[in-house]
Amino acid sequence: MTKYKMHLLVCGGTGCRASASDSVVEHLKMELENKGLQDEIQVVMTGCFGFCEKGPIVKVSPDNTFYVHVKPEDSKEIIEEHIIKGRKVTRLLYQDPEKKEAITDSKHMDFYKKQIRIALRNCGFIDPENVEEYIAREGYMALGKCLTEMTPQDVIKEIKESGLRGRGGGGFPTGLKWEIASKNQADQKYVVCNADEGDPGAFMDRSVLEGDPHAVLEAMAICGYAIGATKGLIYIRAEYPLAIKRLKIAIDQAREYGLLGKKIFAANFDFDIELRYGAGAFVCGEETSLIHSMEGLRGEPTIKPPFPAEKGYLGKPSNVNNVETFASVPVIIRKGANWFNKIGTEKSKGTKVFALAGKINNVGLIEVPMGTTLREVIYEIGGGIKGGKKFKAVQTGGPSGGCLTEKHLDTPIDFDNLIAAGSMMGSGGMIVMDEDNCMVSVAKFFLDFTVEESCGKCSPCRIGNKRLHELLDRITKGQGTMDDLVRLRNMSNVIKDTSLCGLGQTSPNPVLSTLDNFYDEYLAHVKDHKCPAGECKDLMKYFIIAENCVGCTACARACPVGAITGEKKEAHFINSETCIKCGACMERCKFDAIIIK
Repeated sequence: MTKYKMHLLVCGGTGCRASASDSVVEHLKMELENKGLQDEIQVVMTGCFGFCEKGPIVKVSPDNTFYVHVKPEDSKEIIEEHIIKGRKVTRLLYQDPEKKEAITDSKHMDFYKKQIRIALRNCGFIDPENVEEYIAREGYMALGKCLTEMTPQDVIKEIKESGLRGRGGGGFPTGLKWEIASKNQADQKYVVCNADEGDPGAFMDRSVLEGDPHAVLEAMAICGYAIGATKGLIYIRAEYPLAIKRLKIAIDQAREYGLLGKKIFAANFDFDIELRYGAGAFVCGEETSLIHSMEGLRGEPTIKPPFPAEKGYLGKPSNVNNVETFASVPVIIRKGANWFNKIGTEKSKGTKVFALAGKINNVGLIEVPMGTTLREVIYEIGGGIKGGKKFKAVQTGGPSGGCLTEKHLDTPIDFDNLIAAGSMMGSGGMIVMDEDNCMVSVAKFFLDFTVEESCGKCSPCRIGNKRLHELLDRITKGQGTMDDLVRLRNMSNVIKDTSLCGLGQTSPNPVLSTLDNFYDEYLAHVKDHKCPAGECKDLMKYFIIAENCVGCTACARACPVGAITGEKKEAHFINSETCIKCGACMERCKFDAIIIK
């Protein structure tokens, strides 16, 4: 094996690839070949570094220099200046927004300081398409330890004592789930990995699979040994082509190295893994819906019990965990339950991965200890609100979660505290909103999603959410009444109490949380027929301030529907009946003559 003096690690996640990181790799390799350095320096396409806002990222190892927003044409300068002359390319370094200085090492960046990467431990460090790099970072040692030193009961005991809870949203104790599956006897059992990540703005599981697929394969094999299963199934949405590609490569490599298949580690244990593809139905994130989809049936939930651990895939006992849950398992086995349960809070151990998105400076993928506050995530790791705007709310838990406000910023993030605050952990989506967001429209947006994604099996979800959406639509158009606000709350509570599965039971959360925390905005829409945030188009009206208008006609020429009239050098007028509220006139006006009321 070639020993390289230096490595250039390039982010190869979906986000950075969309910004031409694959072209950066090719240009770096070409420049190295031109300089005759290809045998001394290796270019490695890794998984996601997490700092998506600054991608594509190139990290130089071993000196740990962190270059951001790298373009293919920057490759020549990186090779000539940094690699050959030993001078860092200052313009490509991360600039600290407060200190106004360049930071060369990622460990000194606020974005990374409070993170502890367990599920993401290898993302951004290894080539996900090379099993030897995973092995070099203690990969498959946990599986070897289980098969040579531990009984299945020992494995389950270790996972139970770690306090690991399911990271897919429910937070059910993972070790207990494995124990239940292990006690159900059958001629065939299955380990199922739920990679059907459907929350808007969420990309946690995708990034783990793209950056460290072997971690999930190893964990599934460990689970198989613990519960007595010989077959594993990964249910992944077909919209994740890169994750699918890297999973296929990883499975083939694991089989080639004898890490999947027959007599693994020369033990009396057989285990293999196959992929199953989903068509992108959000409801298939629920485990019984997922199982039906894998069986070729309609993706609908069923009443539990029986639980999948008793009667799952093809009627056999099946253990279902999501990607992030599995990704934490190998390191727990290697380092021990006591190491893991010292991280986090009393009832929520370990770390949690979040996809930080929305009106925030540092959009990206983060992993923090349970108990980290929302304030730390938003203002320290996230770098605060874009454009210096005022923070308004943060939606945690995706469409099933709630909108939390400024009064919740010091809430420790864990399963119980988020539920107590009126939201939930969910799978890890975290969308930040500023003063320009209308919370009634936000609730309507998430209801629109759940209405679209409802499987339609039960009436409360199928019909109730549709009626909720209609009420919100009326309110955002200025047609709502005070009685509608009462109906919103009553109907939401009925849907929560009577829906069949978690999708319906949690779908009213955005409505209830915004009613609780932003009731004044609902009143403004209903009583005053105004949207305080200026986001609801039907409640907006564009006006021209006569004394500011110089009659330049720029606004009239920009209007696509001819709603603006007036002579040259005279004040113009906007016809509210014709205006489509596109904002083109306001963008074109140089005299601040156009306002919204």
